[in-house]
Formats: sequence, C-alpha cells, structure tokens
Amino acid sequence: MTAEKKPKLKTPVPLYLQVKQSIIEKIQAGEWQANDRVPSEAELVVQFDCSRMTANRALRELTAEGLLVRLQGVGTFVAEPKGQSALFEIHSIENEILARNHQYSCKITKLEQVLASVTLAKELNIPPETPVYHSVMVHLENDIPVQIEDRFVNALAAPDYLEQDFMTITPHDYLSRVAPLTQGEHIVEAVEADDRSARLLQVHVGASCLQITRRTWSQSHIVTSTKLLFPGHRYKLKGSFSS
Repeated sequence: MTAEKKPKLKTPVPLYLQVKQSIIEKIQAGEWQANDRVPSEAELVVQFDCSRMTANRALRELTAEGLLVRLQGVGTFVAEPKGQSALFEIHSIENEILARNHQYSCKITKLEQVLASVTLAKELNIPPETPVYHSVMVHLENDIPVQIEDRFVNALAAPDYLEQDFMTITPHDYLSRVAPLTQGEHIVEAVEADDRSARLLQVHVGASCLQITRRTWSQSHIVTSTKLLFPGHRYKLKGSFSS
C-alpha cells in the first residue's frame, strides 16, 4: 500500500511584498496620483500590523524602482511618470518636456572657451590646442533635474555660440539653425553618479544613471561632442528602427 502524498503547502508571501503590492495597486488604480503623499512608515506599521523594518523595506524598494519619491523630513510621494527621451532621433529636450505639458527650465553652470585636448581634438577632428566652446547646463522638468548636458562645440561651425542667451534658446535649437544636423553618432551606457553629477541631478553618489555620448555632423564637419546624463529613476530612453 503506497503512502498517501501530502499536499504541498504554499509558501506565504513575505509581508513586505504584501505592503508593496498594496501600494502598487492603489497607484495603478488611480487612487493615488503623481505627487500624492503615501502613508508613512509608522502609518504602514499600524495598517499592516508589521514591523518598522518591513514598512521601510517596502518603501525603500518602491523608491528604488522609481514608483515613489522620498523627501527627507517631508514624506514619501507617488513619483511622476518617467519622462521619455528619443534615443535614435535628436530632439530638443525643451520640446519633449513641453509636449508633456510640463514646465521646462535650465541652469547654466559653465559657458567658456577652452583649448582642445588631444582626446577632444580627435573627437572633433581638429588640431590639438584649437579653441573650442564648452557649455554645461542642467535641464529641469517641473523644477526637477532630468539631464546634465556637457557639450563641446567646434568654434568654426558655430562662431557665435558663447554670445547666445541659453536661458531662452537651447543649444540644440541654436545649433540646428547655424549648423543643421546631417549625421549623428550615439554611445549609450549605464554609469554611476559621481560627486559633481550627484550634486547637479540631486541624487546620491553612486546612483544609477544613463549616459549618451553623442557626436553630430553638419555636412562633412563634426560640430559637437556631447555627454548627456540622465538620472536612471527619472528618465527612460526610447528608440525605434526598421529594416
């Protein structure tokens, strides 16, 4: 006589996952909208009869996944949906933000003339020590930093670059007028925020970021060499292709 098999017991779902799922369901159902405050750790402890550590883990993981934003001393809020930036096409970030009916602004941290290093000269296909223009600016969406633009410009292609008011026109829009784009090259990689990037993007040092290294041509001339840095939890990149 064979022994009767006992039914397998289902592994109980960890409590922190139950807390996470409850929050996710409220966001997906529209009960909690972007920028709405969610219950604090103490409130979750009471609601789910769980430990402070369990509530903290649920909120911490949802923040890391980009669904929540935690502001020290203020509270935890539903995150704005991630902005979306074109990967294979080159657009003005201002237009992308305005198209989402959001507010665009920028901060200029550097606008100068420098001499091209050997590495930069090779990227721009110019002799070393050639004067080039360098700009660094932070683009903001609803006053939240979403991109650092670190751009070197071939001075011969855009001689009036330093004279522009980049509070009213983006470098992309200006360069599109004076040196229309005919070709572009992208390199996309995951990087960690260093001290400078973390400060400008208002993230912690070591935070995951997406970096696009881009060169652009106008006819046969290389016009720019640019690094665009996005905080990974606030932005996504979209590309399309056809065969």
